[in-house]
Amino acid sequence: MFLYSLYLENSRLYTPCYLCKKSMKVDSPAKIIEAIADHSSLDLFDSIARGVIESEQLKGSKGLTRKQYYSRTGRLLRVGLIKRNKGKFSLTTLGTVVYHAQMEIENAVKNYWKLKAIDSIQSSTDIGEQERIKLIRTILDDSTIENVLVKNQ
Repeated sequence: MFLYSLYLENSRLYTPCYLCKKSMKVDSPAKIIEAIADHSSLDLFDSIARGVIESEQLKGSKGLTRKQYYSRTGRLLRVGLIKRNKGKFSLTTLGTVVYHAQMEIENAVKNYWKLKAIDSIQSSTDIGEQERIKLIRTILDDSTIENVLVKNQ
């Protein structure tokens, strides 16, 4: 049985490739983002993140061809976002961190117009710093985004 492990060598993270039994370098966030860049891959990743899912159940529910399914799950496995154990997929620790970051991005997109309003406030020179922070807190109803914006002042 091929055991899942990550290791560091020369400050680069390596993760095993489940499909080819080799290690693949994960030396940039771009490779991780690439793995979830298309809608189908992101949908698979989200489904796996919501709970441990059997491969057969996942394969049948997404409307992907066999090749599309294996290509996308293989990519997610190679970059270390998901793992497969006894035919079931689940997130790795790296996958969990990436999933939470992706949820923050979705939240920012949902608040797009509020963020545009804050951009207008930020560009105004007539508003003092304390007043600006107070307006940001009034406009946003999301403490995570609010904390990011207030810290970057």
